[in-house]
Amino acid sequence: MTEKIPQEWVHSHHFSIDTKSSEKKVNIVFAITTITMVIEIVAGTWFGSMALLADGWHMFTHSAAFAVSIFVYWYARKHQNDPAYSFGTGKVNTLGGFASAIALGTVALMMLIESITRLFSPQGIQFEEAIFVAIIGLIVNIVSAFLLHDDHHHDIHQHDHKHEHGSHNHKHHHDHNLKAAYFHVLADTLTSLLAIVALVLGKYFNWIWADALMGIIGSVVIAKWAYHLIGQSSSILLDKTIYQLDLDKIKVLIERQGTCTITDAHCWKVSGQHSCLILSIVTTSARTADDFKQLLKEVMTPDHVTIEVNRLSD
Repeated sequence: MTEKIPQEWVHSHHFSIDTKSSEKKVNIVFAITTITMVIEIVAGTWFGSMALLADGWHMFTHSAAFAVSIFVYWYARKHQNDPAYSFGTGKVNTLGGFASAIALGTVALMMLIESITRLFSPQGIQFEEAIFVAIIGLIVNIVSAFLLHDDHHHDIHQHDHKHEHGSHNHKHHHDHNLKAAYFHVLADTLTSLLAIVALVLGKYFNWIWADALMGIIGSVVIAKWAYHLIGQSSSILLDKTIYQLDLDKIKVLIERQGTCTITDAHCWKVSGQHSCLILSIVTTSARTADDFKQLLKEVMTPDHVTIEVNRLSD
């Protein structure tokens, strides 16, 4: 019987993202970050630099976040064909990004508290040695950032709601797990840069307080990145309605046919780049679900569409 069923009537639920390339990048950055982390923590403790020590501990948390990312990629790949996951394992990727964003926000809070403490209780710093190690950390972070760079989310100020103004005919790749790893590297790059600035100011102008001040500035910026990523990933995890403008267009399009009314409509993401649409339509016409699916193509093309048609007599 199965071979007689038209292919367009067969539903696929494999809505995972192809992450092989991203996984390789994260593995490389994980190794680089872990090695540099050990060097900076030891050097920051030995030379007495809060900025350098903060940078090292940031790398520790980021290294742990990369380990979570690696696990997420493995888990999603292992269960991608598991029927127990109704819409695939795409949200596992998003969940990894959300967890990493929480870790990033925790790092920002710890950094803020420690920097404020050091601001009122400054400590001696061995500037030349600390600057040397901080420069090494900056170079490592820049290399890692280039490795993780992705054209689809290099702009950290881009928000999902901007996509509502266009149709859903073009898929956007949103690997939140990779994005979280990228933000972690950006955070490391920022703290390394601020550490160098603080150490130079302290060495040549004796501004010891600059070390703690740069830590405070860095924590605020990192917290903003974390908040942005939490907002993006949580909207997918909570099945937030997307493309509201397109849903409004669909309502107008279908009800314009006459004797048709949409009584229920849901559109949500099941991964960073896949969406589902469910419509319930009441009509007195003889139109079928396939007829309405053809109409939908004028507005949007979700990856999974379910239409319920309820007929009423005149």
